[in-house]
Amino acid sequence: MSKLTLTDIADLREYERRAEFRNEVIALKKRRRIHVGPVVTLLFENRTTIRFQIQEMARAEKILSDEGIQTELDIYNPLILEPGNLAATMFIELTTDAEMRDWLPKLVGIERHVVLRLGAGDGAVDVRCTVDPDHEKQLTREEVTAAVHYVHFELTPDQVEAFGAGPVTLLVDHPAYAHETPSTPTTWPSCWPTSPAERCGHPGARGHTRPFARPAGRVQTSPPGPACGPPGGA
Repeated sequence: MSKLTLTDIADLREYERRAEFRNEVIALKKRRRIHVGPVVTLLFENRTTIRFQIQEMARAEKILSDEGIQTELDIYNPLILEPGNLAATMFIELTTDAEMRDWLPKLVGIERHVVLRLGAGDGAVDVRCTVDPDHEKQLTREEVTAAVHYVHFELTPDQVEAFGAGPVTLLVDHPAYAHETPSTPTTWPSCWPTSPAERCGHPGARGHTRPFARPAGRVQTSPPGPACGPPGGA
């Protein structure tokens, strides 16, 4: 998918008139969200969800200048799908101070413990997520984890084929949090690129180094929603 540019982002007055767009994206995000255990949710991003996030950030923070919007583009564009790649926002969904004090210290390092398991039995292949170095510097601490993380999965062409054939399981194997959510090809396509070129592309040539410097203290928020649903959301 092509990256977003300044011309893709509406000014605030125009965006305020686009209630239908906002409602459509909220419904789309519900279909791209997968719960793993009681407090972890992954939202698999695409160009539309990232455009929505930038628009909402500009709206909330009254960002009017091209320079300000470009900063948001630089932050969020790495989450837009590329060939052989999945990108997700991981939320640790806690609602009280007591829950945060309990869970966040225990879950340090969880951003490196998310796995896609392709296939089943002895032939299953695990694809572990990766984390952008700049993101890691911003949100990774030794004593307590952040409530939001951004993770990527890089798949080879053979792994892309295995993903399409199923079954697929999304799991977290952190020492303090071990849960998994099995799925099938009928429930995953709304999280996966719909273009054949995207599904068959090889990610290795482009590498995995990209700028991802997120301003300190700012996190994406998203309400809980149902697991990733039927095809048609990509």
